[in-house]
Amino acid sequence: MRDWEREKQDRVAFIRQTLEQAGAEGIVFGNSGGKDCALVGILCRMASENVLGVIMPCASQRNYGSDREDAQAVADRYAIATAVVDLTETRNTMLTAMEDAAALNAQAISNMAPRLRMTTLYAIAQSRKSLVAGTGNRSERYMGYFTKWGDGAFDLNPIADLTVREVYDFLRFLGAPESVIGKAPSAGLYEGQTDEMDMGISYEAIDRYLLEGEAETADKAVMERYHSISHHKRQSPPVYGSTTADRNTEA
Repeated sequence: MRDWEREKQDRVAFIRQTLEQAGAEGIVFGNSGGKDCALVGILCRMASENVLGVIMPCASQRNYGSDREDAQAVADRYAIATAVVDLTETRNTMLTAMEDAAALNAQAISNMAPRLRMTTLYAIAQSRKSLVAGTGNRSERYMGYFTKWGDGAFDLNPIADLTVREVYDFLRFLGAPESVIGKAPSAGLYEGQTDEMDMGISYEAIDRYLLEGEAETADKAVMERYHSISHHKRQSPPVYGSTTADRNTEA
C-alpha cells in the first residue's frame, strides 16, 4: 500500500527546498476547481503560509459555476488565499484585435485561455516574489494533453510524477472535497468539454498502461499517437548550436 503520509512529507520538503533555492517568498497557482490544482494547492499550503490560488474564469460558463465553487471549497478547507481574475473580456478583446491577422481555428482559440491564465499567474507571482506552481500530472504529460506555454509552463510541479489514479488516491488521503474528486476531469475550455472526450480514451486506460504496462490494442494506438505528436511539448525548443541531448527533457 502506498505510504501517502510519507509522500506528503517528501513533496512538502521538495516545495520548501525549491522556494529556498530560488530565494522566493511564496507560491502562486491556478485554482480551477479540478483535482490536480486541488492537490497542488494543498501541498503548497502545507509547505508555505504565503500561497495564492488564482481563479481565472475565461469564457466557459462552467468556469463561473461549478468550477469556481469547487475552487473556493478547496481554498476554504485548506486556508488558501484566493484572488479572482476574470479573463473573458481580455480574451474577447484579443480575438477582435487578431481578426485581420488570421482566421483563428478552434484549437488556437481554445489554447488562448491557458496562455492568458499563465500570463496572469506569472505577472502576479513576479509582483509577489513568488514561484508559479504547475498542476499537470503524469498521465496528461504522457499524452501531451496540456497547452505549450500555457498550463505546461511553471517554476515547480510537485505532482508531475503522479497518474490521475494516484492523484485521486492522494486527494482522498488528504480529505479533499468530494465534489472535486467526483467531477469529470476537464480543462473547462468550452461548454461540455472533458479531457477524456477530447482524447478519445479514458484516464483509467492511460494509467493502466503507465502503471501496469497493459492496454487494449485500440487504446495503445491512441496513446502512442498522442505521445508521438506531442514530443515537442516535452522538450526545450531547438536552439542553434545545441545538441539533441541538451534539448531533450522528456521523462
